[in-house]
Amino acid sequence: MKQTPFKYHVFFCTNIRENGESACGQHNSQEMRDYAKQLCKEKNLHTVRINQSGCLGRCEFGPVAVVYPENTWYTFVDKEDIDDIVNNHLKNGQIVERLLVNN
Repeated sequence: MKQTPFKYHVFFCTNIRENGESACGQHNSQEMRDYAKQLCKEKNLHTVRINQSGCLGRCEFGPVAVVYPENTWYTFVDKEDIDDIVNNHLKNGQIVERLLVNN
């Protein structure tokens, strides 16, 4: 079985609900996903794949992102939070405890 070239896959929920209910896409998740992707590129983190997804079913914690293969769930508010996730978890393998969403 062929292995993936990626150490981490990060999925950012960018879902927007048409009925007006709160969803990650209403909390700048697309902008933060784009920022994370650019930051990984700038830091030459070629083994990290930044993805967007539809609803991840964790709206009450939104916005959310999940890092695989560890199944680590994060919430975030701004670029500083994304900086911490990229620099600590994706670059150095250290979970950012303050941003964790309980599984």
